[in-house]
Amino acid sequence: MLVGALSVAGGLGGIVVWQNTYALREEGVVLRHHGHRLEGVLARPPAGDGPFGLVVFVHGDGPVDATHDTFYRPLWEAFARAGYASLSFSKPGVAGSEGDWLEQSMDDRAEETLAAVAWARERPDIDGRRIGLWGASQAGWVLPKVAARDRGIRFVIAVSPAVNWIRQGRYNLLAELRREGADQQRVEKAMRRRETTLRLLRRGASYAEYRAEVGDSADVSPGRWRFISANHTSDAVADLRAMRGTPVLLVLAGHDVNVDVAETEAVYRKILPASTLRVEHYPDATHSLVDHDTESSSLRLTATAVFAPRQLYAAGFLDRQDRFLRRLGAGEGAG
Repeated sequence: MLVGALSVAGGLGGIVVWQNTYALREEGVVLRHHGHRLEGVLARPPAGDGPFGLVVFVHGDGPVDATHDTFYRPLWEAFARAGYASLSFSKPGVAGSEGDWLEQSMDDRAEETLAAVAWARERPDIDGRRIGLWGASQAGWVLPKVAARDRGIRFVIAVSPAVNWIRQGRYNLLAELRREGADQQRVEKAMRRRETTLRLLRRGASYAEYRAEVGDSADVSPGRWRFISANHTSDAVADLRAMRGTPVLLVLAGHDVNVDVAETEAVYRKILPASTLRVEHYPDATHSLVDHDTESSSLRLTATAVFAPRQLYAAGFLDRQDRFLRRLGAGEGAG
């Protein structure tokens, strides 16, 4: 029995190694920006000297490292199949990067991304004419800024992006309360607290004032309050208008409790020309484009992450990312 168990364990170990081995060449890289050292990863296709097209990754909210806890690697592999490298830096204060991401505004994040693009254009293995952006969630306020300021950006892939910070927050709060089955009294209490918070933000209140008025603030640290204060007026509309003409792939999930995807799609379709915009819907996906049924089960989510990480994403998502870049390479445009 012991021999059999060891054989099974050995077999499973081999599967795990195989499933977590990607057709990529990863290189640790460093960028100096505003006096801070940012550490990252350049993931190139498995063969060839290039120059390769490049996808620069822009993270969503939170302390995200360059690989997003390996969550990005299946995407990097998909882009490598299309002949593209991927570049991602850990946020300031995360992994080996210096600074504090909570001290950043969306403009700061855009400048950091522009610096990464400029850094990449200096590399002989990167084709500076084929550099685009991939970003999720909070990156929705960063991607349009970068594309508007750097007209050399070849494309933008926006996954689950919001348009307006305040409206997104309201949508997310109500969606979470519905998911938890909150009664009307709890909903009204949450909305009153939200209005108090917005009033404090509008007048530039300190964290101490926030604590005094709201009371329980276990979910908001002093650093988080400063971050929200700096960014709560974020709205992507003006920057979306300024980036008209850039091919955009907009990716939306059917089970998104973070972002009102109907509003996002309506705004993008209203502002961006149909010839440059492609919209893809994943009805069975969550905000992170993970399969909803998988994400709903902690056991299934863990098992999939370990034994079949490429299967975490909604069906077809990785292949369509690959195809989008191939179509651009063939001159077919976004739509």
